[in-house]
Amino acid sequence: MHKNVWIRGAGYPLQALELFKAQPKLWGYILWPILLNLILGILLYWGLLIPGWEFINRFVSSMATASGFFAEGVRALGMVVGGFLGLLLMLLLGLILVQFGVILGAPWYGQLSEAIEELQTGSLPTQPLTLGKVFEDLNRAIGFELKKLFLGLGIGLLLLPLNLIPALGTILAGLGSILLAAFLNGLSFLDPPLERRRLSFRHKIITWRQNFPASGSFSLVCLALVSVPLLNLLTIPLCIAAGTIFYCQEINPKAMRKSGTIDKTGTKS
Repeated sequence: MHKNVWIRGAGYPLQALELFKAQPKLWGYILWPILLNLILGILLYWGLLIPGWEFINRFVSSMATASGFFAEGVRALGMVVGGFLGLLLMLLLGLILVQFGVILGAPWYGQLSEAIEELQTGSLPTQPLTLGKVFEDLNRAIGFELKKLFLGLGIGLLLLPLNLIPALGTILAGLGSILLAAFLNGLSFLDPPLERRRLSFRHKIITWRQNFPASGSFSLVCLALVSVPLLNLLTIPLCIAAGTIFYCQEINPKAMRKSGTIDKTGTKS
């Protein structure tokens, strides 16, 4: 059963892609966010990727100059650790792009999520749009991102001592960082429908945990999609859409049952 749940959770981005193909009107919600992601991506990769790769190359080069009885082993270890650091760099850049991209594209992503939820369930919880609600939404969005940041920093600090373990410690800390990044990304992509219900940050985490392992595989696949340069310009809105479909089919199945069976194109049957 758990195996099927893992596979089902990982498949929601594909469902979102099928929904975009079946509902072309949804593309109107993501054109501006893609443009914003492009500008943000250029700034991030120019400012962080190039210096990061230079640091990794210097590290690998320093290991390659090792001499003595263990020289071959040290050089091989340098290549492995260097490759792993390169992977972590890409994941870090993807995570940063998601955090800022989601905030900048929030108005369009919110509309996209609403449109998908209405297609999936036939109903939508709405509140009157007032100036006070706009400021409330902005405050909650900033608070959500700050809480994620503090949570990530707190867990990241707990992972740091692992680096004191020679060689293996760096890999363990890296794996922990990948899982942490996946979890934080998963929260971001599931947030729009949860935020419409005004759930607290703690309740959002509980919701993610209660839907594990589907939420785990969903988060890992989304992390992989947003960590690929250039591709992540398109996959961030794709994962936002996937998160809303995940909510409708995993978190809120009662709404699905009340509204009838929904196929992958978002059409009631």
